[in-house]
Amino acid sequence: MTSTDAPTPAPSQERVGIALVFLSALAWSIGGALARFVEAPDSWTVVFWRSLWAAVFLIAFMLWRDGPAGTWRLFAGMGKPGLAVAALFAICSGSFVVALAYTTVANVVLMAAAVPLFAALISWLVLGQQIQRSTWIAIAAVIAGVAVMVSGSFTGTVSPIGDGLALLIAVGFATATVITRRYSNVRMAPATCLGVIVAGLLAATQASTLAVSQPDMAWLVVFGAVNLGLGFALFTSGARLIPAALVALLGTFEPILAPIWVWLAHGEVPSARTLIGGAIVMAALIVYLAIEFGQRGMQRRSEPVASP
Repeated sequence: MTSTDAPTPAPSQERVGIALVFLSALAWSIGGALARFVEAPDSWTVVFWRSLWAAVFLIAFMLWRDGPAGTWRLFAGMGKPGLAVAALFAICSGSFVVALAYTTVANVVLMAAAVPLFAALISWLVLGQQIQRSTWIAIAAVIAGVAVMVSGSFTGTVSPIGDGLALLIAVGFATATVITRRYSNVRMAPATCLGVIVAGLLAATQASTLAVSQPDMAWLVVFGAVNLGLGFALFTSGARLIPAALVALLGTFEPILAPIWVWLAHGEVPSARTLIGGAIVMAALIVYLAIEFGQRGMQRRSEPVASP
């Protein structure tokens, strides 16, 4: 996401940014449906191949956009912030696949929908940024919604491991978002690439086998290159062009669409508790982000116009 003090882009750039971030949410939303098509021996096998194909795509993307010398400079210049973001993305991308083996797609993506609010909370605790009362109310609503969602874990129908990993993904991505805001001058495309490489190397040490069938490999190429790699490329390109609040608002399309793709492709109907808790989470997010973006619009309109 972009920094809050980033220069205001031109309207044409904002339209491009909106389209790119929306497409990134669309690419990410198909992840759960794709994972259900793969019949690999274990989750770590999926993590390895997904990470490999995502890394191949991201390297090819940076070589196409920046050239060999530019790509090398991006990796060399990301510094400690980039390494931290890479570690967090490695945790998130690996946890996503493992979580899907234990819990439903709806639980995973709806918990991830709370990323903007977790980011606000982390910003307050770590950076000392003030949080408005409306944000605290929204955070409380999200916690209540998540509590309803994970309450199914105690019935034995959903594993606490899966829900715990889903929550870890949300917190990890939120932390990466805060770092990206704090160091907005650092291009994070190489960090995402390094993150998936680390996830792949870790998975290679944990997988019982790396052998997969040809049909599985076809799905894994799409799972890695399109869902993860293209999603990261679109996001890191578009998020620099629009306000962070709008980035988060567009990102809510992922949890909205993901259960729909899984339901259409696999008939996996979310549980009643997931629907109720998810509705609370989504309502809190939409109201909060609408207020936040509205306030940004009012501030922009109130800014004095420079004399010609």
